[in-house]
Amino acid sequence: MKENIPMPSGESEEEIKLKRVKELAIELSESMETFPFPGINQESYDRLKTEEEEFPGFATPIDELNEKFNQNGIKIVLGKTISSGNIMVLPSNSDDLDDNLRLKHLNKNNISDTKLLELLELCGF
Repeated sequence: MKENIPMPSGESEEEIKLKRVKELAIELSESMETFPFPGINQESYDRLKTEEEEFPGFATPIDELNEKFNQNGIKIVLGKTISSGNIMVLPSNSDDLDDNLRLKHLNKNNISDTKLLELLELCGF
């Protein structure tokens, strides 16, 4: 059984990790930086495509989103509560939350930005 060993600051490893996730998410969101779209990992694409077929019209079609992301790049957008995983990816020219992907959907093998990659890895993706 793994114990959470308190860090010298009194914070647990999990608290330090969550703090870093928040810092990165806020920094990437506030910078309004546009990142190249790394693509959607195949497992996520297949699942989103299946959901789209089961619930047509419920969300922006995944192939349409894919095209928007490819044409415009991506930006990081925060929801109301970052700690609950409310970090979204939108096309850089959109503020429409219906056009969102989650970080876990991104193909992390194609991400070149170190901060964006660190954010994905800290979130466990």
